[in-house]
Amino acid sequence: MSVKVPFNALTLGEDAADITAAIDRVVASGWFVLGPEVEAFEREFAAASRVPHVVGVGNGTDAIFLILRALGIGIGDEVITPPLSAAFSALGILMAGARPVFADVDPERLTLDPRAAEAAITPRTRAIMPVHLYGQAADMPAFEAMAARHNLALVEDAAQSQLATANGRAIGTFGVAAATSFYPTKNLGALGDGGAVLTTDANLAVRVARLRNGGQSTRFHHDDAGVNTRLDELQAAILRARLRYLPAWTRRRRAIGARYRAALANAAVRVPKELDAGHVYHLFPVLTGQRDRFQSHMRAAGVETLIHYPIPIPRQPALQASSPAVCPVADRVCTEVVSLPMYPGLSDEAAGTVAAAAATFRP
Repeated sequence: MSVKVPFNALTLGEDAADITAAIDRVVASGWFVLGPEVEAFEREFAAASRVPHVVGVGNGTDAIFLILRALGIGIGDEVITPPLSAAFSALGILMAGARPVFADVDPERLTLDPRAAEAAITPRTRAIMPVHLYGQAADMPAFEAMAARHNLALVEDAAQSQLATANGRAIGTFGVAAATSFYPTKNLGALGDGGAVLTTDANLAVRVARLRNGGQSTRFHHDDAGVNTRLDELQAAILRARLRYLPAWTRRRRAIGARYRAALANAAVRVPKELDAGHVYHLFPVLTGQRDRFQSHMRAAGVETLIHYPIPIPRQPALQASSPAVCPVADRVCTEVVSLPMYPGLSDEAAGTVAAAAATFRP
């Protein structure tokens, strides 16, 4: 059957005129790298995210790497992180020269399990990096207390959780810094790559801003061996145009999530719990031991589904030598998880089609 409901839709919608105007503004200015658009977006996104400092960078992976570099974390150091995420979470740690150590996820929240993380701490551990997966914050009060007990840096991977909160408090304010991504599928997506570091630490923001631009303190003066990973003016202008829609888009995601939850309350598939009202529903995963049959059932109803994520990170060939972690919960989830369509442009009719199809699945 042809697709009635695609998994996502990345064409421009209500924001089209604003994005066109933003692009035209940058082209007319003749300024394309580290200019007024980046500076304005950093201020505006910081205000929206309720953090004092934002530094725009090339992508979310670089944001993780730059936070660790700015903290002096590198060769010989360990960073505890979950095995259930996009592999880029761990690759950012490797880029800094550190070793990712994987601790299992909580079976209900599907984010890093605080007990498993604490058990993984060694004398080489320098940081804990929970991932706010699928749009729901990790158990940040527990990790904040743990980091304080063990004198560890708490770094948040917030690539999937723009505007999310934990216990009413903005993500990015629990740890020393948070990394986010503006990949086009994100809740706030660019028309290309982009990322940012969010932090409450003014000195860390200065170090990250220097490192992203070749380590330059002023032009042609390289105080650090930095890298080249700068959010460009076009993407910053596009993100500024879209940022004004993000609160409404977040409300729409939550409304779709509530509709799915109501429809699937007694369904054969399992829905991970919403354990915090600050959930921003980047994705809507369900779990089933009959994933292939479920996807076939949804496809027959004209609904496209995807898997996030099919392989635990420590089982990826690129990461297997890093940490041979035993993470049975993540291993199971990766064989059962399926993502349903979830984006603000999803109509009520389409959301109803998705919900009805998922609710009628019989293993």
